[in-house]
Amino acid sequence: MNGKPILRLTQMGLMTAFLFLGQVLLSFLPNIELVSLLILLYTLCLGRKVFLVIYCFVFLEGFLYGFGIWWFSYLYVWSILAALVYFFRKNDSALFWAILSGFFGLAFGALCALPYLAAGGWAAAFSYWVSGLGFDLVHCAGNFVLTLILYRPLRALLARFFSAA
Repeated sequence: MNGKPILRLTQMGLMTAFLFLGQVLLSFLPNIELVSLLILLYTLCLGRKVFLVIYCFVFLEGFLYGFGIWWFSYLYVWSILAALVYFFRKNDSALFWAILSGFFGLAFGALCALPYLAAGGWAAAFSYWVSGLGFDLVHCAGNFVLTLILYRPLRALLARFFSAA
């Protein structure tokens, strides 16, 4: 029997755990997170299979923090990032990925405002987005810096992680 599918599933489980742990351990820092960078790297390694990791991560977040209205946005926000990365997957520039990650951090609040549009209309969505702009700026800067610094070493580490299979 070929153990490759079991190995890949185990790797994906570990990737989900690292994603979740990274988020929880840095949760005391507002909008400084490794999730964007890890999803970026995981997408480059797994391709479309990354969506299983993303949805497992989002469900773990819901179980830990509750399934509020914010949770629905996480179902599509991280998928948008993965889709963008998949589209540009041939690029290997740390600067390119840092810029993309920074823009994603800046757009995060606007993307997360969509459920508020459905729940409370334009005023609710706009006030949600505007009230979080300061956090989005921090998110942008944090994503840019972390990706610029950690892209190469983590990409090499993941390459070794997957070549061990």
